[in-house]
Amino acid sequence: MEHSAHHAHTTHEHAAHTTTTWSGAAKATLHCLTGCAIGEILGMVIGTALMWGNVSTMVLAIGLAFVFGYSFTLFAVRRAGLGWKAAVKVALAADTVSIAVMELVDNGIIAAVPGAMDAHLSDALFWSALLGGFAVAFVVTTPVNKWLIGRGKGHAVVHAYH
Repeated sequence: MEHSAHHAHTTHEHAAHTTTTWSGAAKATLHCLTGCAIGEILGMVIGTALMWGNVSTMVLAIGLAFVFGYSFTLFAVRRAGLGWKAAVKVALAADTVSIAVMELVDNGIIAAVPGAMDAHLSDALFWSALLGGFAVAFVVTTPVNKWLIGRGKGHAVVHAYH
């Protein structure tokens, strides 16, 4: 009986590890994308509404993407009992690479789509380039997160506090 229980436990752990690889990476990427999207959309909307130039708007959007992206992890690990200093370290370790890749990809797409940076909030081009950039960024960033998590880095740092 003890051997059966051990075998079931080992099989379950192996299955969970295999499942966690891609689904865990996708969940980590979705978590990151949510914070990034909130910040980036807010920055693009503010910059566009204030008729700022492309560079100023993009800098604001990227800055807010990092702020919101980090804040999701920061507040989650704070709820788990970490102090502010430790929580900030965990958020930086967990999300920096993921957010950076995501921002590089989605802003690269927005910049590459002709007319997207000059489009207004009421233009379909503005929203399709922004949302399309997020979709491509998700696809590109998920394998990055899988690689990081597989090495105990990135979002894997947060798992110890869930």
